[in-house]
Amino acid sequence: MTSLHCPTMSGPQTSEPAPDRQEDWSAGSRDEGAADGSQHSHRMLNFSDALLSIIATVMILPVTHMEITPEQEFDKSVQRLLATRIAVYLLTFLIVTGAWAAHTRLFQVVGRIDDTFALLNLACMMTITFLPFTFSLMVTFPEVPLGIFLFCACVIAVGAIQALVLLYAFHLPHLLSPQLEHATHRALHRRRVLGVILQGPALCLAAAGFSLFFYPASYLLMAMVVFLPYVSKAASWCRGRLVGSREPPAPGLESFTFDLHEPLSKERVEAFSDGVYAIVATLLILDICEDNVPDPKEVKERFGGSLLAALGSSGPQFLAYFGSFATVGLLWFAHHSLFLHMRKVTRPMGLLNTLSLAFVGGLPLAYRQTSAFAKQPHSELESVRVSCAIIFFASIFQFAIWTTALLQERDTLQPSARFGGREHAFMFAKLALYPCASLLAFASTCVLSRFSAAIFHVTQIAVPFTFLLLRLLVRLALAALRASRGLARPVRSQAAPRAVDDTRAPLLPAAC
Repeated sequence: MTSLHCPTMSGPQTSEPAPDRQEDWSAGSRDEGAADGSQHSHRMLNFSDALLSIIATVMILPVTHMEITPEQEFDKSVQRLLATRIAVYLLTFLIVTGAWAAHTRLFQVVGRIDDTFALLNLACMMTITFLPFTFSLMVTFPEVPLGIFLFCACVIAVGAIQALVLLYAFHLPHLLSPQLEHATHRALHRRRVLGVILQGPALCLAAAGFSLFFYPASYLLMAMVVFLPYVSKAASWCRGRLVGSREPPAPGLESFTFDLHEPLSKERVEAFSDGVYAIVATLLILDICEDNVPDPKEVKERFGGSLLAALGSSGPQFLAYFGSFATVGLLWFAHHSLFLHMRKVTRPMGLLNTLSLAFVGGLPLAYRQTSAFAKQPHSELESVRVSCAIIFFASIFQFAIWTTALLQERDTLQPSARFGGREHAFMFAKLALYPCASLLAFASTCVLSRFSAAIFHVTQIAVPFTFLLLRLLVRLALAALRASRGLARPVRSQAAPRAVDDTRAPLLPAAC
């Protein structure tokens, strides 16, 4: 089955037009847009991507701002409340990320926009921006139907607006992508895409109904919104195994595909991921600005008018900020290096990336926990463990992306990052550093619980320096490994030299 995409969704393997032809095409597009009042959808897609990445990330704010007084113990009730809020945050993050993926795929259908289309898209974005408020109600009152009902109502409204956008685009074929504008079976494509768009809102409609008398079923149905594409794919695979392959479609019916479980392009995944990392880093400094700017009256009465002394009292918070920012930055650096060596993103890799971003979005919660050491020393052990767990899951899913890519390395990875390539060992060390460091810090707190805060701060300081020396350490380790293997085995005499691909320098000598 051939899958055609519009220019905004083309992968890295798509050949670029010649400069002269590209300029002629752009000029022709501008002239055509001026004639019919339409323009290309690139800028609107970028605006929507930025807004959706912000909405997905700020979902963590109701969790981070959960008040725990200094006198309150980090007991089982607080742990249960925090775990519930984190679980609801992860669920809603995945739903919003799914909405972003569906919205991005909608622009596979739409190639151009006009004023009416732009206003409909703004209405969709306005509805999505209301989701953080409904999420705040859900995490504060998880058993009250109103929060669930409002959240589901927003998702249903988004689906309805997207369906209206789709019908409007098919009503004016010049707004469709070139593959659909000239298709002979547009009505069939319209029904198929409309059915895919309305799957999530239909589940949320059922979830809203169940919230009135059995709220656990509502959360289960909302989880189905996230995993429905993967369940559908597995069901199709099982049906194909049991019944056999279906009859081939009529000619022309499969010239265009719109499928929620198909992977997005590498470039769109990178753009959305960069937005999440940038917003998480920004949220950290917003917390500093909100909580650590001294009150003038307090500076005068408590610190004798010395602003420096007042800022010095917030030293642990500033230390936690720099450590948390370094963690966010280095996780982004590892993510950037990982995608730099990728050719394309598969479905499992996209799901793992979404899970990694969900825990990256939880890093402001880790900052809040670690910055509270001075205020709540009796709870620092639990705070350290929560922070280590968030960092571990954010980084281990990155490592899982690379491991999954290695299973299909010829299709997904550049030669230098494949097994035996020049960058293979370095990528392994870079992606394994944070999972190992956070797991080691967590295990150390189990033995040396009295020094949990010191262990965590040492880990935050040591990991950035390890990143700076990582390439040197990897080279030394490989040299030591080669030397030990060379001493363990005799050198072969009169052995014909083997041709080595200059893009895949082996990790061990040829004699090994």
